[in-house]
Amino acid sequence: MSTSSTVTVPNATPRATRRASTSLLTKRRRRVGVVLTIPAFVLVGLLIVWPILQAVYYSMTYWDGLTTQWIGPSTWWQALHNPTMWRALENNALLLLAVPFALAIPLAVAVMLHQRVAGWKVFRSIYFLPTAISWVVIGLVAEHFFAYSGTLNSLLGDVGISNAHTDLLGSESTALIALGITFIFSMIGTNTMLFLTGLATLDTSLEEAARIDGASAWQIFRYITLPHLSRFIQLAFVMTIISAFSALFSLIFVMTGGGPGYATTTMEFLVYQTGFNQSQFGTAALYGLILFLITAVVGIIQLRLIGANDS
Repeated sequence: MSTSSTVTVPNATPRATRRASTSLLTKRRRRVGVVLTIPAFVLVGLLIVWPILQAVYYSMTYWDGLTTQWIGPSTWWQALHNPTMWRALENNALLLLAVPFALAIPLAVAVMLHQRVAGWKVFRSIYFLPTAISWVVIGLVAEHFFAYSGTLNSLLGDVGISNAHTDLLGSESTALIALGITFIFSMIGTNTMLFLTGLATLDTSLEEAARIDGASAWQIFRYITLPHLSRFIQLAFVMTIISAFSALFSLIFVMTGGGPGYATTTMEFLVYQTGFNQSQFGTAALYGLILFLITAVVGIIQLRLIGANDS
């Protein structure tokens, strides 16, 4: 006759109970999380996803604002062979040449203000002023400044260089340059404040130690200040690039109206011209999608580069 003994594992049932309770609590939290995120998903879908899908549909139609006629994907093929669109993209690319200046000038200004030179608070307010002013106002001032009878030519005449009178906004070869200069000016305040914020977090003991060791001002900037500001420079770079692609409408509308010819017409302004001036809203939706894709690709590339630098 054999006997069997039962071994009781202490606390086995309480452990299983705790696991079941934890699992149930986790599932409840997940359900609550899903329920709470549904309104956000619905809002994003209504305000972002649905308009994009509508733009995709209308980009393949002839839509004059009242009636819609389906054409098909051939509209994209026609757009890719439109020289006006390529001219607008070329203008956007040329405006990117202003980005280094829109970063370097505010960086130099921020470094000088960080040194607490005499009157630095007043200068900080002056450099921040363009940020507080509407770009429409900046465009109006720039239009008057660069016009043939404007401030620039008056200043040239006052210093005896009247032969250098020029109409920067009236020439196809110089209108985009004037627009780029105005764009740089409009970004100085924002980027300067951003760099000053970064400099305010810099440990001054590092700079003092470098000076004691005999480092020059350039060496301190190159090996201490600049690496510390890398994240702020990256952020300013992203903001400036996106502004160059999608925030110049006000300046262009006020200063040049896209002209002379298509000399200052960018993709975002081409969307406006095609839709509201030519009543070709389907083609305007197509151009808007192209601009959206370009901006998205540029943003993704920049985020990848920033992530690669951080790793």
